[in-house]
Amino acid sequence: MKGRGFKPRRKSCNIKRGFSRWGYVPEPTTEIEQLSLVIEIGGMPVRVNTSDPGFLAMLQDRYAGFIGASDHAEVEFDIDLTRPKAGDPDADVRVTQQSGRWSLERGDFRAQWEPAARRGWIRQTANPYSIDAVLRIVHTLVLAKQGGFLLHSASAIRNGKAFLFAGVSEAGKTTISRLAPPDATLLTDEISYVRKLEEDYIAFGTPFTGELAKLGENVSAPIAALYLLAKGSENRIEPVAPAEAARSLLANLLFFAEDQELIWQAADGKTPLEEIVERRIVPEFEIDASAALQDAETLARELASHGILQVSEEPIAPTKPSAGGAQ
Repeated sequence: MKGRGFKPRRKSCNIKRGFSRWGYVPEPTTEIEQLSLVIEIGGMPVRVNTSDPGFLAMLQDRYAGFIGASDHAEVEFDIDLTRPKAGDPDADVRVTQQSGRWSLERGDFRAQWEPAARRGWIRQTANPYSIDAVLRIVHTLVLAKQGGFLLHSASAIRNGKAFLFAGVSEAGKTTISRLAPPDATLLTDEISYVRKLEEDYIAFGTPFTGELAKLGENVSAPIAALYLLAKGSENRIEPVAPAEAARSLLANLLFFAEDQELIWQAADGKTPLEEIVERRIVPEFEIDASAALQDAETLARELASHGILQVSEEPIAPTKPSAGGAQ
């Protein structure tokens, strides 16, 4: 199979069934044809490798418009296709980190990723939904270190600027997308991709669809405005105080890593980070307290450097919420 983004490669493998540094290793084989596809979202190329041409064709169709041809990949995954088995694809995702390696698991897939090596593996059946979830998770982890994020919001470009419309399920993201004027370019109706490049925050199109089931355009533009959606009896726009806007924005961020989620939930401005780790993180994941505290401190510093989290040696007084809202 040839085409843009496809790279057939043949390699010899002398392996034993069992577990390696990447986890499960399939049946021994002497020579296989490995097909590769580069999926580029938000300017970050991810290469996926598989020996199944039918599965690769499925991915090419699923990510049409986001297939790249770059020889360089920020992340590379080997796909191990398995037979269908009982599993709930709607089950909660479990994302944990240990010794620099991320483990991702849901009812329909298992995966591991080692950022230092830029490699990982995914074990799933031949469907496009499992790898879609893995890509979302990996992108959130990479973006967190770059001051970017995935956001529950519709977004579109008009007159060279991007506009985001954030909100929970049924807040109106799909409706806003349907009502977009003809000269607007839809980036997404569900999950917006935001990266900080130099001094600007840039919104990118994504293939992550919502109810509209329409892939966004693979283009980008500087963000001009963010609107917080809420249902009401009339259409209107109201200004929102910065503190309230920040809280609403954070409520719509995608968090998958459980240790980050627990830290975020417990960050009340008065409980010391060490206590949060001791009471919430260590019992939940049964990990070494000192290592967990070190990871938590690193996470807190990263979030604080991007203005997402406030860090202080003393308890932080809560801000008075604004009476205004945005619709």
